Amino acid sequence: MKAIVKYQEGDGYIGLRDVPEPEPGEGDVKISVQAAGICGSDLHIWHGDIEIPVKPPVTLGHEFSGVITALGPGVTGLAIGQRVTAENSHSVCGRCEYCMTGDYNLCAERLATGYAYNGAFAPFCVVPAHRVHILPDSVDFLTGALSDPSACTYRAVCEKGQVAPGDTVLILGVGPMGLFSTQYAKLSGSKVILAGTAADTARLAIGRELGADHTIDVTQPEAAEEVKRLAGHAGIDVVLECSGAPDAARMGLQLIKKRGRFVLVGIHGRPFELDFDQILYKELVVKGMFSHKYEAWKKAIALAAQGLIKARPLITDVLPLSEWEKGFRRFAERKAIKVIFEPQRA
Repeated sequence: MKAIVKYQEGDGYIGLRDVPEPEPGEGDVKISVQAAGICGSDLHIWHGDIEIPVKPPVTLGHEFSGVITALGPGVTGLAIGQRVTAENSHSVCGRCEYCMTGDYNLCAERLATGYAYNGAFAPFCVVPAHRVHILPDSVDFLTGALSDPSACTYRAVCEKGQVAPGDTVLILGVGPMGLFSTQYAKLSGSKVILAGTAADTARLAIGRELGADHTIDVTQPEAAEEVKRLAGHAGIDVVLECSGAPDAARMGLQLIKKRGRFVLVGIHGRPFELDFDQILYKELVVKGMFSHKYEAWKKAIALAAQGLIKARPLITDVLPLSEWEKGFRRFAERKAIKVIFEPQRA
């Protein structure tokens, strides 16, 4: 079968290659992949600047949905024909402090589907049965494929940011993470200020449709003052930095109120200078958000099933695997918000 493979370490080295069709082992399920999305971390894998372990040659793709076609020995509670999606924490040690307290996403031995194990940019993939989530009938495959970034932003907004009714939230970045965060923040009862650049006019418009109270072009000279005006006397309670841009992180630290909560969501991919004294003087709570866990998936899928969190407005391109390069380049050049591959298409 054809698959999008990272076949060597370093910048580049991705291509459509012939790989064997996988079969499930003990405790695994085989899934016919119906939809698989490009994640921002896939771009970092492409350029070789990600700290998550990648083990080439490996089939990429970890945001996906599909249909179970085979069960490995020992699998119970699942059935052939079920519509599913799956977490990408393929293997963890199960013994460390983080695994034992439920934070298996932080396990030092964690290896992920689409990074170290073959992923979903292929017609079939194999994943551990205990990482599988069944999709309700009301969740289509395209929406189901984006359960991963939705679960991530649930954690960023609801768990790490602890966004509450009446909060004012500044979201920096209008990619998938920023647009999902907008929805979760509004669902939590907050006022949302969504910030992008001059090139993000269409994305900011989608953000308004998804609930943003105000949108800001940060390239305008008075952008910071405008954010302060919109926030009012109470100020910015929570900053969600979703862009992965150093200037955005710096802007967030500048604008957040004293005792505010700053959550880093986007991957920057390289070190950069930041004024940590702002954290001291403002007594800020600064948190990172990495990946997702079971409860976040449960919430994300349930909210999608109720139509309260929407993925379809973020999907701009649906392509066959044969057009992988077009998809990656459109995503990298910000011409697409979310690119979905349909591996069963010719």
